[in-house]
Amino acid sequence: MAESGRGGGRGEERAGVSLKDEGNEQFKAGNYLKAAALYTQAIKKDPSNAALYSNRSAAFLHLVKLNKALADAETTITLRPDWEKGYFRKGCILEAMEQYDDALAAFQLALQHSPQSTEVPRKIKRLEQLAKDKKRIQEIENIRSSVDVKKCLDSLKPELVSLKISDEDREEIFSFIVDVIETATKGWHETSKLDAKVNFLLDKQKTQTDKYAPIVNVDKAFESPHTHSSCFSFLRQYAEESFSKAACLVVAKSSISYPQVWKGQGSRKWKHGQSDGFFVQFESPVLRKLWFVPSLTEKGRALCRDPELVDVSAHELLPRLFKEHLSNGI
Repeated sequence: MAESGRGGGRGEERAGVSLKDEGNEQFKAGNYLKAAALYTQAIKKDPSNAALYSNRSAAFLHLVKLNKALADAETTITLRPDWEKGYFRKGCILEAMEQYDDALAAFQLALQHSPQSTEVPRKIKRLEQLAKDKKRIQEIENIRSSVDVKKCLDSLKPELVSLKISDEDREEIFSFIVDVIETATKGWHETSKLDAKVNFLLDKQKTQTDKYAPIVNVDKAFESPHTHSSCFSFLRQYAEESFSKAACLVVAKSSISYPQVWKGQGSRKWKHGQSDGFFVQFESPVLRKLWFVPSLTEKGRALCRDPELVDVSAHELLPRLFKEHLSNGI
């Protein structure tokens, strides 16, 4: 709020006081632009009046002219370094700029110059919490942006090495799984939901790409046993006719809406409680894997944890899509 405190000299008494009073009236009425203009006129007549800069700083803050508001707060402090109001103004502006640590420092200086204040301690308490929340939000964002799926799947590499497939196919499979999980994680972080889909690793030499797409939506697959069975039959045929080398189903846990998917075993063998998240089921002729990517919500942001390997024999979301080949290549 604009104040009517003492100024910086007799100039205000002679010429600036009426302009400041008019500015205060406009400020109280919410006419911040008019108030700022009146304070500016008063400052021209009395440029050493700290209260005028403080008042104009408050008006600029309401107008969201934060740089101008901060400049006036700094001038207020320069003119009257022992007056808590300049530091208070500065703290409010820095808070609006979300520079919480600097705002906190400004409010602490205000408290030093006005230890009897009740408003400043409330501001300090609020800023301490805001600074803490901002720090945690940044930590969450760092975690979200640095998910290392490749590292999480390192344990899969020895198993791939043991398979009788070429090095090129081995690398292609690993990259395929990593890409699917990374894409799903990014999508989950953005919206906290995923459309159920199956990603196919198509054969570059054999697949008719104008006829077979690398992604098939299966959002209806988990609505009932009938749609599940129909979808599985279609996907198995699609995998065979498209000459796909492998496939990855991605589906949100919340989409698994009936117990037949897990043949009644889910409640007994599921180890992840009520955790939200999504599944990635990998299918190929030589290997089947199932991962669950748990997710929690913190500070309004979805945060995926590392993919966790799940027993595919107990929790498969779809039956085997490819004919099994234990010793041949994919």
